[in-house]
Amino acid sequence: MDESKATPKAVVLSAILHIGIVGFLFLAILPCSRYEAFFDALGLPAWMNPITCSKPLQLQGPIIEATLIGPTGSPPPKAVKAKPVPNSVPPPPSVPPPPPPPTPDKPVVKSLPPPPDHPDVKDQEKVVEDAALQAEAKQLQEEKQRQRQSELDAQAARQKAEKQKQLDEIFKKMDQAAAQTRKLDNTARQARQQMADLKNAQADGQPDLPNTAQRQTGNNSPNSSLSDAYAAAIQNAVTPNWLRPDNMPDVPCVVHIVQMIGGDVMSAKVDPSCPYDDAGKRSIENAVLRTKTLPYKGFESVFSRDITLTFRPQ
Repeated sequence: MDESKATPKAVVLSAILHIGIVGFLFLAILPCSRYEAFFDALGLPAWMNPITCSKPLQLQGPIIEATLIGPTGSPPPKAVKAKPVPNSVPPPPSVPPPPPPPTPDKPVVKSLPPPPDHPDVKDQEKVVEDAALQAEAKQLQEEKQRQRQSELDAQAARQKAEKQKQLDEIFKKMDQAAAQTRKLDNTARQARQQMADLKNAQADGQPDLPNTAQRQTGNNSPNSSLSDAYAAAIQNAVTPNWLRPDNMPDVPCVVHIVQMIGGDVMSAKVDPSCPYDDAGKRSIENAVLRTKTLPYKGFESVFSRDITLTFRPQ
């Protein structure tokens, strides 16, 4: 594009723009009545006028002619008290502002009284003496408490020992009574056994021979009568010492005896075939051991270290 042609056109447009601005400012400072008069002179309708002026107030009463000096206006209307309209919308809740952070209290620094110019030495000595007396009194009190506690402990130990001694005495008496009862029971059982043996001996009618249940059959031995007498003598020596239990069955039981020369009993062992219970077996073994010495004098020719006896409850 040619710059020489563009420059006059820009100048023209700029001049038109400035003229328009000046005209707009001129129209802006004109009063409203001039606009209406201008539109009326042109014969244009009123609705085409973009600017409408406010009409003057019309009041009742006679016309008053006056010369206006300053701005006028209608008198203010009378105040009418309006009824309050209740507010149906609740006001928004008011959020109280957060409280300010508490300020830390400043520590109160107490000022110490000034030290005395001349401290009293006597007062200090008295304080030290009072403290020493208090410490000594506290120590004496603690010593008394420890002594009292040791006395209570010793008293409790003595009471416990006395109670234990009483219990021991009671148990000792109970053991003695039980032992005495067992001894009396054994004595009564032996007495019953002796009475039964005496009755059997009287009923037999042959005091020098063994009981019928213990008799041996002949074996054509030259010393058969002495062997039978020896067996009967051993049987009669052991039977009084036999404390039979109450539930003994009426069946025989064999016992093996080992003795020394002179008849001293060394051991007694029940044969495994014995049908008695443990108490019955022990009663037979104890009867032999309780006899201690078996008959020997007069039976030296038929003496044997190992002998076998057969026990049968009568």
